[in-house]
Amino acid sequence: MSFALEGPVWLVGAGNMGGAMLSRWLAAGLDPREVTVIRRSGAAMGEGITVLTAPPPDGPVPAMVMLAVKPQMLDQVAPLLAPMIGPETLLVSILAGVETASLRARFPAAGPVLRAMPNTPVALGKGVVALHGDGLDARTRAIAEALMAPLGLVEWVDEGLFDQVTALAGSGPAFLFRFIDSLAKAGTAAGLPADQSARLALATVEGAGLLAAGAGESPGALADRVASPGGSTRKGLDVLDADGALDRLIEEMLAAAVASNREMAAAAR
Repeated sequence: MSFALEGPVWLVGAGNMGGAMLSRWLAAGLDPREVTVIRRSGAAMGEGITVLTAPPPDGPVPAMVMLAVKPQMLDQVAPLLAPMIGPETLLVSILAGVETASLRARFPAAGPVLRAMPNTPVALGKGVVALHGDGLDARTRAIAEALMAPLGLVEWVDEGLFDQVTALAGSGPAFLFRFIDSLAKAGTAAGLPADQSARLALATVEGAGLLAAGAGESPGALADRVASPGGSTRKGLDVLDADGALDRLIEEMLAAAVASNREMAAAAR
């Protein structure tokens, strides 16, 4: 495979998400010798990858700079990077809540700006990446899609909906992990050994997810197919469905995450 971009790639920060994306890009053909990771710790990343604690003072202009630090660190790194980012560099940000206008304000000479919201399953190539671009022409948009394709499902989203996408897809894995944990605890409360219940819950969710992904029906329809009238599954679903309790709980959960994302956006303006 060949990587979507030619030229140096800088990652500013390389925590769980940035590191996962880099791993997938290396598997897709990115030459590690083209990668510079800028991280405060200076900790090594892998063979062939250059790790620095500050941007290099000279050298080739990067083809891409990806901001992968915590959103609260934006104003610490922006003054160091801004002089090195011009119209020839694709600026990619995975900073939750930081809008393209806020990025433009800090990187006024930047050319194309790509806001991306990945989730943790990108580590397996099974993630979701929401994209919004500013200043992208058709060629750069195609490059952006090819760049993110190894990570999973790629969706272009209006920036006005980014807080909602971040809550649903970005935070969604954590919500599902909590559900798996609760399902396992419920199995233990019903009498199963804790370790066995944990294995059963995890395998059940994994299999059900794969089945739902490959089915031609909605998950709701699949649930009704599993639940025969008067059966035990139907009795359990009746608890979830009573007075719309589950729907209401999930709506409140996403609303709380959306509100937090909007607070971060306001703080970055």
